[in-house]
Amino acid sequence: MLRKYKIVFLGDQGVGKTSLITRFMYDTFEDQYAATIGIDFLSKTMYLDDKTVRLQLWDTAGQERFRSLIPSYIRDSHVAVIVYDITSQKSFEMVEKWIDDVKVERGEDVIIVIVGNKSDLIDKRQVSQEDGEKRAKLMGASVFIETSTKAGHNVKPLFKKIAQALPDFESANKKEEEAENIDISADVPVDAASCQC
Repeated sequence: MLRKYKIVFLGDQGVGKTSLITRFMYDTFEDQYAATIGIDFLSKTMYLDDKTVRLQLWDTAGQERFRSLIPSYIRDSHVAVIVYDITSQKSFEMVEKWIDDVKVERGEDVIIVIVGNKSDLIDKRQVSQEDGEKRAKLMGASVFIETSTKAGHNVKPLFKKIAQALPDFESANKKEEEAENIDISADVPVDAASCQC
């Protein structure tokens, strides 16, 4: 059975949430900025080591007027990806608020990923990588990474790290399979073909 994981992307308007998803899904980058209206949803199957997982990517709007929609999408998510723009101190300061929102809806039972995007804009940088790492550690994030969707830098590694951080439901799967096997074997009659009589 293919495991499905809901991954919700959060962060202020214009930090590059949609660009991250687009770069991962289609390996393209749009120069023209278009704000996400409400919520967008895309799905992709990922093969990692011996695991195949289905990632359901929920792209949320950063605009204030859509904020009321977001809690319901956080509620049953497995992973919350909080994106900030390394050229915007304000978007970085909002990371804590986004994480608080996630914890209100999901408690501690969610994987937090913090992404500093637009790492190609070195001369406009307002947030150092060290500050990003410190904040991630402080907020209990499982993953911290800087990306550039424009250059395509670190986008695939980001999604690989997300997939590796996902809970492994192997033990639960094994129990389910054992239960199914018992049920099946109890109901299977001995047929003439398998009987050497």
